[in-house]
Amino acid sequence: MNLNADLGEGAGEDEAILAHVDSACVACGVHAGSATISLATVSRCRALGVEVGAHPGYDDRPNFGRVEVPLSCEEIEALLAFQVASLAAIGPLAFVKAHGALYHRCQHDRAAADALARVAKQHGAGLMGQPGFEIVAAAERAGIPAYREGFADRLVRPDGTLAPRNEPGSVLEPGRAVDQALRLARSGRYDTICIHGDTPGAAFVAAAVRQALDGAGIATGSLAGHPRIA
Repeated sequence: MNLNADLGEGAGEDEAILAHVDSACVACGVHAGSATISLATVSRCRALGVEVGAHPGYDDRPNFGRVEVPLSCEEIEALLAFQVASLAAIGPLAFVKAHGALYHRCQHDRAAADALARVAKQHGAGLMGQPGFEIVAAAERAGIPAYREGFADRLVRPDGTLAPRNEPGSVLEPGRAVDQALRLARSGRYDTICIHGDTPGAAFVAAAVRQALDGAGIATGSLAGHPRIA
């Protein structure tokens, strides 16, 4: 099992979170953060041995990239290519994971997911996405690694989608996040579990989830060398 967090967004708890995760989804300075923050985050990941992935989003800082932007698939691919290349210029990427509304667009839009896969493939990277949706399928079509992602700190609807953040109870408190992380890890359906770095108290959640996984004897580590999902 792999534990990842969305970082480099200027949320303030990155240093503490990095002590507990295996992989960092580093923002590319567009939906949040900056080039300076991305550089510093990648540098800190290298020092700690934390695997790095790119975390591109919509160019919509006022909404933190969490509101759908009506772009064509060609525009989405160009936006992704710009962001992923900027982070890849710093060092090698293990994976690409879209952020916020762009993630959800790619989860349900085959053409957008294929654009995401093409960009990842150009950099020798895999993709993160929830099982049963288009991102994983696009990675399979492109012949690149597909890492099935679950979320420790978010309420998941019966159809597998995340409950909107404005819905009461959509962000889980730490105790429930730990319980959900353990369920995900034991299910055999996931390769990686995410903790959102911008959630208040995210460092505490990351530490609690790490302690719970270790206590349950669940081995964790980077995604490097992980077999491609067939």
